[in-house]
Amino acid sequence: MTPAINLEPLHPLPMSFDYQPPTEPWLTVVVADDDLVVLDKPSGLLTVPGKDPALADCLEARARARFPTAAVCHRLDKDTSGILVMALNKKALGHVGQEFEQRRAQKTYVARVWGEVAGEEGEIDLPLATDWENKPRQRVDYERGRQSRTGWRVEAREPGGITRLRLFPHTGRTHQLRVHLRAIGHPIVGDSFYATGDALAAADRLQLHAEELAFNHPQGHWVHYVVPAPF
Repeated sequence: MTPAINLEPLHPLPMSFDYQPPTEPWLTVVVADDDLVVLDKPSGLLTVPGKDPALADCLEARARARFPTAAVCHRLDKDTSGILVMALNKKALGHVGQEFEQRRAQKTYVARVWGEVAGEEGEIDLPLATDWENKPRQRVDYERGRQSRTGWRVEAREPGGITRLRLFPHTGRTHQLRVHLRAIGHPIVGDSFYATGDALAAADRLQLHAEELAFNHPQGHWVHYVVPAPF
């Protein structure tokens, strides 16, 4: 797919950012058992702490206050909301880690993107690598990038030229969905890293949410969790 709209150059990222994580709700537990706790991460909260003490507040720390053995199995970007699973013991951590590493886990996201997306469904297959001069941004890199694939399907077409998509990442690269959508000319609305102008200003948060997650539970049965998008 080729870009559908002309995109402005990305602005330089600030050297630091003012971290103000949401305090309400403090911790939303979707379900918990002897092996796992499934959480609904709010936008604006780090998954794990940063190196700076000012970045200590995160979903992992909040979860451990209630579940002392909780360990992160996978991550979501700070500004992405939605389902995140933590393991409560070493065996469960290894099992769920393998579900993600072997790509058996099935992830579904919802996003609102800028512009009228042509067609009803498709796949983006573009290699991604770190943009070292603008870290932590990522970029399409045909020479050094790792294969990255994202399936998509149109869910709705909103007034004002915004398209609501359901996204199916087949690989799990950093910022994959955000970079892929910008690369095809449809940045995610409200994305402070990869959107500019009207696309950035159209929402007060990144319009990306991890809505569904399915995988083999450590006890051997298939589980499917759903947390509807708040937008």
